[in-house]
Amino acid sequence: MAGSIVITHTQEGQYGIERVSLAWTSTAGGAVSDILTGILHGILTNVEFIPGSGGTQPSAAYDITLLDANLVDVLAGRGANLSNTTGKRITPASERHDGTTAGLGDVVVSEPLQLVVANAGDSKTGTVVLYLRH
Repeated sequence: MAGSIVITHTQEGQYGIERVSLAWTSTAGGAVSDILTGILHGILTNVEFIPGSGGTQPSAAYDITLLDANLVDVLAGRGANLSNTTGKRITPASERHDGTTAGLGDVVVSEPLQLVVANAGDSKTGTVVLYLRH
């Protein structure tokens, strides 16, 4: 494992939405990688990327992937080249056969996923928030 991740779970309202916050800190090489076992089950409806601030702000255009057991990015590349000053929220979608994701539905999560942060810089921080519907 490279870097560190602190995981926080909360229930959001009465609609069966779980909020999973993954607060990460990168290594000297600017990376984080850890397998999130046994904690993510449901339909991944939204993902937020929140960069750290001040001296722990990640480098510009840092990258986040969320890999399944087959090393497929369930974010379909939408965590690439993130801003180090502005947060971003996406709605994940399964990729079509032509490589696009427009107009497709939510992503089902039923296996361990691996959070990978790259190009963040030395000892930088951020948070990835996953919203799962059960």
